[in-house]
Amino acid sequence: MTGRHNVSLCVRGLTLQRGFRRLVSDLNLVCSPGDIVALQGPNGSGKTTLLRAIAGFHTPAGGSVAFEAEHGPEIEEVGEVASFLGHQDPIKAGEKLIDQLIFWADVRGARRDSVSEILDRVGLSRQTGLQGGVLSAGQRKRASLARLLLEDRAVWLLDEPASPLDQEGRALLGNLLDAHSRRGGIILAAVHDPLPGVTARTLALGTAESGVVP
Repeated sequence: MTGRHNVSLCVRGLTLQRGFRRLVSDLNLVCSPGDIVALQGPNGSGKTTLLRAIAGFHTPAGGSVAFEAEHGPEIEEVGEVASFLGHQDPIKAGEKLIDQLIFWADVRGARRDSVSEILDRVGLSRQTGLQGGVLSAGQRKRASLARLLLEDRAVWLLDEPASPLDQEGRALLGNLLDAHSRRGGIILAAVHDPLPGVTARTLALGTAESGVVP
């Protein structure tokens, strides 16, 4: 990864529903380069739905989400600036890990020669020839983190990124989050526990005091 990200995220008056249930009402949130925001709240409070709405996977009932480049126009294509990491990892059981990452590098316009380096960075250099189906849950999460690094997008939208990582994996995650933030990247993560290794603002959902803590 090279360079520095200079993208801001602006959420204005966002209202989210799932079926007939209102999850989020009139939410305003501005994230500048380097910001880390932890989305907290009980199950069903809308944390995942908010991430999916920002990623463009869920249509809001009201309001808007905008990505703005420094000294440039509003960015219309979410995939150019944001990566989403959900609960269900995209690792295929019947394909070798190295082949899957090379394919993803081609899809996302990354350099093939960076794949081995990134797999080593997430601690999977010895698993490159293994099929996805034999990887442990923690190794599959590390592989998903490798995909984030390959994409090198400015905004990371993460749903419980520390699950099911062990202590070493959590330390690795903390280092990746810190490095991304220092390069100007934005991180929004739905969590139940604090993010490892970094200090984050808190956005509490599903409570009477919902809002961002500076």
